[in-house]
Amino acid sequence: MIITSKQNQTIKDLIALRKRREREQAGVTLVDGFDELACALECGVAVNHLYYCPELMSGEAHTIMLHKLLVGGSVPATELARPAFERVAYREGADGWLAVVSAIKTGLSQLKLKSAPLILVCESVEKPGNLGAMLRTADAAGADAVISVDAVTDWANPNIIRASKGAIFSVPVADTTQVELRAWLDDNDIAVIAATPDTEMTYTEPDLTKGVALFIGTEKYGLSDFWLAGADAKVRIPMVGKVNSLNAATSGALLLYEAVRQRAGIQV
Repeated sequence: MIITSKQNQTIKDLIALRKRREREQAGVTLVDGFDELACALECGVAVNHLYYCPELMSGEAHTIMLHKLLVGGSVPATELARPAFERVAYREGADGWLAVVSAIKTGLSQLKLKSAPLILVCESVEKPGNLGAMLRTADAAGADAVISVDAVTDWANPNIIRASKGAIFSVPVADTTQVELRAWLDDNDIAVIAATPDTEMTYTEPDLTKGVALFIGTEKYGLSDFWLAGADAKVRIPMVGKVNSLNAATSGALLLYEAVRQRAGIQV
């Protein structure tokens, strides 16, 4: 059966999952887009239900993945007509792929740390696009986790999944509070490196080859006094222009890749 009506109850239920409360109550996450779903599948994520629209798909890769998912009926799937699919798709320029998967695990206790872990911490960063971009960078840099402290949005926000290009499934994430995270960092002997313009030390100076958590705050207010007061090192990114701050995702990328540079022993 193909769902053609935009007023079908299934369509209404999928639209409802755009809301955080509905996602949390259902214990699910929406994955909108071929690249994002391909990354999720590569990371071993199981699809609860696939919604697809062949008319919007393009290219051999789409055909191959659809065949793999549909053959044998191992993945519950429903075909949607184009108008119905475009109604439920979160993004503009939908490509015919929408999947419902189980909720992303976000507890600190589920993070598995290796020796000298590299962690990115985002405090109260409110823009899903920034968090998604940070995840993409964290994946590329080989970071062990991205932690959101005092989160404004949830990791299952469709804009985060889209901006991360699916890296939400390849990089472990966690939600936590200041007090809980402080205790966890101490227990795991992880140093706090806090980014702030109010310091003389540049971000290339501290040793980032040991276990470190790189802290990025909001673009408007920066990090809270809680983290600045307890930081093992406060670092700044040199700026010579008239703008007084960088995009949060850009700041996170610079710190992460400085850690990559140091850990690789690259001399510049």
